Amino acid sequence: MSGSSNPVLIAPRSMPTGQRNIVRSNDSASLWNCTLSPGWTQDEVQVLRKALMKFGVGNWMKIIESGCLPGKTIAQMNLQTQRMLGQQSTAEFNGLHIDALQVGALNSTKQGPDIKRKNNCIVNTGGKLTREEVEKRRKAHRERFEVPRDVWEGIVLPRPDNPLVVLDRKREELRVLRAELKDVLDQIAVLERPPDAADVADAADNVAATGSKRQRE
Repeated sequence: MSGSSNPVLIAPRSMPTGQRNIVRSNDSASLWNCTLSPGWTQDEVQVLRKALMKFGVGNWMKIIESGCLPGKTIAQMNLQTQRMLGQQSTAEFNGLHIDALQVGALNSTKQGPDIKRKNNCIVNTGGKLTREEVEKRRKAHRERFEVPRDVWEGIVLPRPDNPLVVLDRKREELRVLRAELKDVLDQIAVLERPPDAADVADAADNVAATGSKRQRE
């Protein structure tokens, strides 16, 4: 791989929000800052990042079989990879052992009238790429971005002792969150409920009783 730095050791930091065509998808508020992308924690994003380096982009079954991301589907991993790359088309990276966040950092700087984005990812506005064009891009990406073999072979991915236990824990966390949300919604409903006739009568009685007491005093 060409380049002066080791991408495995460098994690891009959040960037300020700028014009629409220079917002980096992998540093969007939905991923790193305010809320997380649906179903993904920051730790899981980093695990996927390393898994893509180790197995190559698009080798989803190898990632699933490794057990490093229990419960994640191919569709979820593919969508998260698009966010990390900062572009919707991943075909030109298929099979490459790359740091997706490094590519995403570069894509975030691209701007101009020919750069179009959807959900903060660059989209292809021209015709469908030919097989030759895709292969030409893949070759260029391999020379520019691919992680050295000795590096990606040495990556050790986390493997939960029992994925079912992890899934059960997530389900329990979700149950607790739902219960907390219900309590909050119930409290809001009580506060927003208009007073009924009985409440108004009680309030009037209290006012009258207070007035009588003051007169006697």
